[in-house]
Amino acid sequence: MHAEWPAVTSSPSAGDAISVIDTHEGYLEALSVIADGHGPIGIDAERASGFKYSQRAYLIQVYRRDAGTFLFDPPAIGEFTELNDLIADEEWILHAASQDLTCLREVGLDPKHLFDTELAARLLGLPRVGLGTVVEELLGIHLAKEHSAADWSTRPLPQAWLVYASLDVELLPDLRDAIADLLEKAGKTEIARQEFDATLARDLKVVRAEPWRRLSGVHSIRGIRNLAVARELWAARDAYAREIDIAPGRLVPDSSLVSAARALPKTKNELAALKEFSGRASRSQLDRWWDAVEAGLTTEDLPVLRTNNDALPPPRAWAEKNPDADRRLKRARAAIGELSSEVEVPVENLLTPETLRRLAWTPPEEVTVDSIAAALGELGARGWQIDATAPRIAGAFVEAAQTGEGPVETAS
Repeated sequence: MHAEWPAVTSSPSAGDAISVIDTHEGYLEALSVIADGHGPIGIDAERASGFKYSQRAYLIQVYRRDAGTFLFDPPAIGEFTELNDLIADEEWILHAASQDLTCLREVGLDPKHLFDTELAARLLGLPRVGLGTVVEELLGIHLAKEHSAADWSTRPLPQAWLVYASLDVELLPDLRDAIADLLEKAGKTEIARQEFDATLARDLKVVRAEPWRRLSGVHSIRGIRNLAVARELWAARDAYAREIDIAPGRLVPDSSLVSAARALPKTKNELAALKEFSGRASRSQLDRWWDAVEAGLTTEDLPVLRTNNDALPPPRAWAEKNPDADRRLKRARAAIGELSSEVEVPVENLLTPETLRRLAWTPPEEVTVDSIAAALGELGARGWQIDATAPRIAGAFVEAAQTGEGPVETAS
């Protein structure tokens, strides 16, 4: 039978409210308590994804043994430089760190030493790696997750949400210890360290050259002028969403922008009459959207139908476009799949699919374990990934060249 986690250790007596620290004075007082604690720091952040335009943190939770749990209000406090200085040399424990590092860094919290319990669970080959599932499996504690998609910009935050947020972070040190023990037993401690370091070094704020092309359904749009209208509508929505800090899709969904771009309405009334053009701001901001449509209909700065980038063809087209690469990819995929089962690490963590595709498309002139290892390094693979996969990939490439046949599995 699984245990139910008790009340938050740092909260007042039963029945009393859990408070959020929202003053600079309270924040500094909390730091003095955190300083008296010991061991690594459990940290979590809550955003308002799907509700707000920004991805800023609206709540930051910190837990340290012998100090307790602290809930901070980032918009009210501002910068967390003092906290960062206090715990800079400690290990920070996060679950799925790549989701929270950007918003933490925005307020001055930037770890040097990371333990990512979600990533570690993946490396252990656990079938499900959500926090609630991992906590239940390894600690025997049922952790409710009903508020994970809440609008954390809400003020005041409901008590039920604060309890949820507190438990999320309070369990992290115990979970870290349990996972670290499993990593040690599996001989994966060094692998995890390399992956944690890579997470810290990764640029998590990728700026896309033409972000409007990520409109859901944009590939159904035919015609340069239609694409120009889609681009201008996306830009108008993005600017307005940023101005009022509302998630763009909550103003006008992607499907509405795409429908308008495909229809190319000739007047504002035609746009208003378009049934597919819906959303909470589709009519209240009609002038804004019509200005965007007009800009797209008249601009001389037309987009290209297809971007000129270094993207590879989809694997389903490889057999026709590059049969040798197709055979290499199929053989290598099968080999990496076998290795994944042997070492109990998911395929995507052994080596990213994009890395394998690029290597199969343009392999070294002479295929050896050393040349494959060097190519993997140039593509950004970590040392442990290179050591594990280079021999298998080299063997697969040689076999593909010798047989001229791919395995039964079809690339997709």
